[in-house]
Amino acid sequence: MNTETAISFEKSQRLQVLPPYLFIEIDKKKRAKIASGADVINLGIGDPDRPTPAFIIDRMAEAIRDPANHCYPFDEGVPQFRDAAAAFLGRRFGVEIDPRTQILTTIGSKDGIAHLPLAVVNPDDIVLVPSPGYPVYHAGTVFAGGRPFAVDLPAEHGFLPDLEAIPSDVVKQARLLWVNYPNNPTAATATLQFYERLIAFARQHDLIVASDLAYSETYFDTPPPSVLQVAGATDCAVEFHSLSKTFNMTGWRLGFAAGNADVIAALAQVKGNCDSGQFNAIQWAGKEALENYDHPDVLAMTETYRQRRDALCEGLSGIGIDTPKPRASFFVWGRCPQGMASMDFCGRVLEEAAVVLVPGGGFAPHCDGFFRAALTVEVQRIREAVERIGSMNWS
Repeated sequence: MNTETAISFEKSQRLQVLPPYLFIEIDKKKRAKIASGADVINLGIGDPDRPTPAFIIDRMAEAIRDPANHCYPFDEGVPQFRDAAAAFLGRRFGVEIDPRTQILTTIGSKDGIAHLPLAVVNPDDIVLVPSPGYPVYHAGTVFAGGRPFAVDLPAEHGFLPDLEAIPSDVVKQARLLWVNYPNNPTAATATLQFYERLIAFARQHDLIVASDLAYSETYFDTPPPSVLQVAGATDCAVEFHSLSKTFNMTGWRLGFAAGNADVIAALAQVKGNCDSGQFNAIQWAGKEALENYDHPDVLAMTETYRQRRDALCEGLSGIGIDTPKPRASFFVWGRCPQGMASMDFCGRVLEEAAVVLVPGGGFAPHCDGFFRAALTVEVQRIREAVERIGSMNWS
């Protein structure tokens, strides 16, 4: 390339203000460990390791051969997929939703989450973002010109936000409030009573509530509730659902948003200007998935996660590392031993045991005494990881 004619390039300010990749040091160490030939057990990946159930793949194979699916997708999504989404909400949560006006197909829930602030947030509006939380809540706010305000999820509060502790001047300027239960990274769950308080708070302060319910079907006892179960919730709330984790469809990129019709319409308008929707054949496969969310193959995956959870939590707790069993999600949130900083703990575990854990401090400063592990490797590998960590000298 002729450097004399090269343009002067600088990333946009909105990209420059995004926080850096917080786990870069652990990632470097992981790559170096693998390059050295070590047998690394990676408990840091939040991606299902089992294939998509065959009954979903079979429906996709049928749909992909239909020429009608080879054209541009429907703007709001295949009507039959949206019907199936509404029916799923009805069967699973007892929620009545109009699939024509209150449901929008998304290219995975991340797509809708990232675009929502563009639909409802004006420059300098505040968006209340959980800390720790999914980085896209923050990034989407920045891209829309909004101001993220971190709302701590303290351990002593069950990793739920203390809504009354949010400064009044902040609430007055806020437009949107994010929640995510079952939670990534803490695996905390919320009750319907919490959602009732949340909706009352939103009504009081004229806020839009956005709930990220990606892990609704990965649970081990009580089914997690939906914020849409609260009476009148659709007056101020939307909820994002994903087929990624429940059906092992992360790479398929399919989800949906449901709730307040005006917010759904605004989000659809943004997406109509940014993308052309998801391939119709994938939506037909998604319809099959949602209509069979209680299929034996789907339930078997949750049982697999239960076995992995028990092996990891019981194993680590047995060697003195406090690791409570989560009630939902495929993440485990444990305490670093002996008050160690999370980066120090996870760094040592990777270096000495060749096991990847994610430091809690990378998610939020007040989570520095915690680590996250994903239940996305087989039980025997989890037991081996526990054995390796147990052989380390923590004195």
